[in-house]
Amino acid sequence: MNRRIVAAIAAVLLAVVGGAVLFGYVAQADARAVAALEPVEVLVVSAPISEGTGADALTDSVTTETIPGSAVAPGALTSLDDVTGMVTAGELVPGEQLVSHRFVTTEVAASRTEVEVPAGLHQVTVQLDPVRVLGGHLTEGDAVGVFISLPAESAESEDEEAAAAPGSAGNQTHLVLHRALVTRVQGAVAPAPEADSDEAAPAAATEAAQAPAEAVPTSQIMVTLALNAPDAEKLVYAAEFASIWLSLEDDEAIADGTRAVTRENVFQ
Repeated sequence: MNRRIVAAIAAVLLAVVGGAVLFGYVAQADARAVAALEPVEVLVVSAPISEGTGADALTDSVTTETIPGSAVAPGALTSLDDVTGMVTAGELVPGEQLVSHRFVTTEVAASRTEVEVPAGLHQVTVQLDPVRVLGGHLTEGDAVGVFISLPAESAESEDEEAAAAPGSAGNQTHLVLHRALVTRVQGAVAPAPEADSDEAAPAAATEAAQAPAEAVPTSQIMVTLALNAPDAEKLVYAAEFASIWLSLEDDEAIADGTRAVTRENVFQ
């Protein structure tokens, strides 16, 4: 056989073997890299899901995917069993992780009312911890005050003299928006635990033991507000760079006498 042909065949064989070895090494390296990221299996939406869809009807609309632990969203679900008997609180789109706070009980879903939004307003949604949303006890149509807390300015500010001025560089909190209209509230609420009737309770504590425990949110709450453009800008800025706290306001709530509260004047 011609030496050139033998050499060509050997070169091809070496290339094939080398490619296989390289492929195996890369696959193992990828596996090691994924393992180092503490992979977690979560449910991911694979087909559009409309609002009000029952959890028991989602089997064909979700898939299980393995993702790095650092990419797992708060409240991500690994099984539909965790939301049995609940319905989706809004529309879900393919690619998003299935999370517990996108579900509500059927009672909550039935109690929701459509809020008429005045023309010309922007609807903006913020996601907050339950303690910042009255423990989740907000409903569509409520009016809220929006408190925004700004962190202290960086010491590396271009104008360090201005940044060091009293009241300008410290943390600040202020009631920025008054009587903002709530148009939607989304969030999961844990069912109240049942009292154990088999355990005997002291006579003095019987009534308290039998009283139903109040349901509390299990994860973050999403609140949508209807605002004019300038106020919507303030809310989005606060969601991006500061922190937000909501208060429930009745028809007689006033905002007179408020100010930007700082370390210098908090006790004044």
